[in-house]
Amino acid sequence: MAINRTPTPLIDAPRGLAGVVVADTEIGDVRGREGFYHYRQYSAVELARTRGFEDVWHLLVHGALPDARRSAAFAAETAALRRIPDEVRRALPAIAAASRLSGPLAGLRTALSLLGAAQGLRPVYDIDADRRRADTVGICAVAPTLLAALYRLGQGLDPVEPREELSHAANFLYMLTGSQPDPRRARAVEQYLISTIDHGFNASTFTARVIASTGADMAACLTGAVGALSGPLHGGAPSRALDTLDAIGTPDRIDPWIRERVFAGDRIMGFGHAVYRTEDPRSRLLKDIALSFGGSRVDFAVEVEHRVEAILAELKPGRELHTNVEFYAGIVMELCGLPREMFTPTFAAARIVGWSANILEQAADAKIIRPVARYVGPEPQVAVPTVG
Repeated sequence: MAINRTPTPLIDAPRGLAGVVVADTEIGDVRGREGFYHYRQYSAVELARTRGFEDVWHLLVHGALPDARRSAAFAAETAALRRIPDEVRRALPAIAAASRLSGPLAGLRTALSLLGAAQGLRPVYDIDADRRRADTVGICAVAPTLLAALYRLGQGLDPVEPREELSHAANFLYMLTGSQPDPRRARAVEQYLISTIDHGFNASTFTARVIASTGADMAACLTGAVGALSGPLHGGAPSRALDTLDAIGTPDRIDPWIRERVFAGDRIMGFGHAVYRTEDPRSRLLKDIALSFGGSRVDFAVEVEHRVEAILAELKPGRELHTNVEFYAGIVMELCGLPREMFTPTFAAARIVGWSANILEQAADAKIIRPVARYVGPEPQVAVPTVG
């Protein structure tokens, strides 16, 4: 029988897959030119302003906003799942010690892998939709506890046990600090968490979906997503934006500092976004939250924002760069008492819910994601040289 050797036609994709549609989704979308994003059919910013974290979590994982009865039931369900299994708890001091230099996010990768093994999580390919949801809710509930415990162990402190009567955000603050959180600050952190749950097919979300397409278990999918998030081009900017404010120092240094960076071709952290061509709506929300607290730090951040935009407009006309989510996220988290090394882990504590929703959606499609690469190396069929 003749063998068909006609090669499969290749489709060239732009660098970074920019603008390439790789899947259909019902979870949400980012409209970069409009400065708008949504979770399912609702404005993400409006959800952050009006609903609690658990309600938005329910929306993404179950597909609908809960009524009052279901909201209370889901909050109680997730609160009961916050405790770390004993097998994982015993390993946390060693994980914290090993990741002391790289921080709690690196420790979370190891802890999530151990959690999946300890709980015997099965491949998503082999379980039904209800079991997948149960697995993801359980991991999302315990992830903030893992992060808080890893942080405290890294500081030489004992982990703080979660409290079921506290909301998701308030409990996270409590576990980090060991003190009853101020309701105003707990709500500010909650709004930040809601605003960052999901944001289109970013690198970590796409990573989670690629792993899910192989049928791997939920912990494997989420561990891969955490790995992608750890890259400084993805999730590592909130603390770097604050570093910018610290480097500038005083108002009289704003203009010369910015001009020096622009002329050097350096990136100014906290400005510009791969998708938005207008102001980042998350930045608007977080700026409003920061302004509600007020203070010299907030005033200085606003002044830096105005001068960066003005100088960029002068030196790079036609190229609009506005603050992105990281700029005011750092301000808000600092105002709420979160240490800088916990900024990106806190982002992960929110995004893990969005990753999970995407994993559930991808797992419903039993088709592995398997692109190809164009080989551009030396021509093959070269004889292997002999030794000697």
